[in-house]
Amino acid sequence: MAEMLTGEAILAATEEVLRRYGPAKATVVDVAKALGVSHGSVYRHFPTKAALREAVTRRWLDAIHTEMEPRFDQGLTAAETLRDWLQRLFDRKRHSHVDEPELFATFQVLVKESDAIPTYHVGHLVGHVARIISAGVETREFVTDDVQKTAQAVWDATDMFHHPAHAQEWGDPHIQGAFDAVVSLVIAGLRYNRTPSAAGDA
Repeated sequence: MAEMLTGEAILAATEEVLRRYGPAKATVVDVAKALGVSHGSVYRHFPTKAALREAVTRRWLDAIHTEMEPRFDQGLTAAETLRDWLQRLFDRKRHSHVDEPELFATFQVLVKESDAIPTYHVGHLVGHVARIISAGVETREFVTDDVQKTAQAVWDATDMFHHPAHAQEWGDPHIQGAFDAVVSLVIAGLRYNRTPSAAGDA
């Protein structure tokens, strides 16, 4: 088994161990036992427990990044694509918090263990928003002179619907209405086209 051991196999086993025991109790020894190898074999791929936990977190995040790829092949306008993307993200977060609370809690612990991980994750998702906005600018549906800053502003404006700090609010029966209102406001702002000032205006 040790000769066939791969980094991907270790990460898959680590994910299962974390699901079973939680981040506080899961150890490299547990991962090795699940794989039928010595813990030294695991350390040959991941030199520290922290490196292993960061790698498995990135693996989870990369799956989310792939799942959240903007849908540009649906025949939607940029506004519809953005609303669809934000709704999918919100639905995913709510589903994880409500239906998989232990995994959701584990994920939050792991994300906070590395300063680089939150930046890595948010950077990918804001990048998705930037691609949608850029597509809207190309079709003249959206107006902005800085796509990246605008994408970050959209992310910040919708913080309540994706940041784990607001998880307890996601069960509010009026939360979808609040989401719709905020997204509509964001889209209206993206569509705003400043007209030239009238003669004599400052």
